[in-house]
Amino acid sequence: MDKIIRCITSDGAVMVSAIDSTDIAYKASVIHHTSPVASAALGRLLSAASMMGAQLKSSKSMLNIRFEGDGDLGAFMAVADSSGNVKGFVTNPDCPTTHYENGKLNVAAAVGAGVISVMKDFGEGEPYIGKIPIVSGEIAEDITNYYATSEQIPTVCALGVLIDKESAQVLLSGGLLIQLLPGADDTTIDRIEENVSKLDSVTTMLAKGMTALDMCKEALSGFEVEVLDEYPVDYVCGCSKEKIRDLIAAMPKEEIKAMIDENHGAEANCRFCNKHYVFDEAELKDLLKKK
Repeated sequence: MDKIIRCITSDGAVMVSAIDSTDIAYKASVIHHTSPVASAALGRLLSAASMMGAQLKSSKSMLNIRFEGDGDLGAFMAVADSSGNVKGFVTNPDCPTTHYENGKLNVAAAVGAGVISVMKDFGEGEPYIGKIPIVSGEIAEDITNYYATSEQIPTVCALGVLIDKESAQVLLSGGLLIQLLPGADDTTIDRIEENVSKLDSVTTMLAKGMTALDMCKEALSGFEVEVLDEYPVDYVCGCSKEKIRDLIAAMPKEEIKAMIDENHGAEANCRFCNKHYVFDEAELKDLLKKK
């Protein structure tokens, strides 16, 4: 199972989150039947959302990140809870795959130009919503820019998804989130910048057999490191027929009656896990009686 770990320097100046999200990205690619570039884009976003969601303090909190670009990929989104469990979808999972000259997947072209929306729902009060332009489309740079622009937190985000060229399956996926806290001085900043310049890509580190903790320690080389927390994370949807039934029950009587008269039932498909739910005419009539 995948894992998130969060570490902090002993002086409280730098915090690092790392995730091995290989199973999450693989599950997402299977559920949504994604092309290689769609697998990479969605996998990267799921890693970022999982790490960001795990930073939310309230157990009722939820994080939602949505990219709306004009590329072939269309809109795609990831939703995470405060435990780092995550789910997502992509509008065009069959998006054609192109490559840079060095052979790497051209995620930026698939994403295109547009807007990123980040919503943090803390379970009470109004949710926080931030919107910024897509600056790269490679996901990691956009997450870095989000923190700098919307939260004024100096951040380095690194994300990676390795796709097998023959089978088009996800082989590895993970991410790093390095953040400077208010106690960071110039010496600390210089050291972090030097460490970042020497870091291998996330997928290279994972391919070497490095764990999430190993990646944190690599990013914090030269610092005394303390582990804040460590826990498993997964691709979790949470939909059910009961929840869909409640949504239908909340509809106006006229709409439920139209489902009965025109379609003799109702069907719903979850965009996050692709589960299909069917309600026959008798079930809808029963809901109508209770209104």
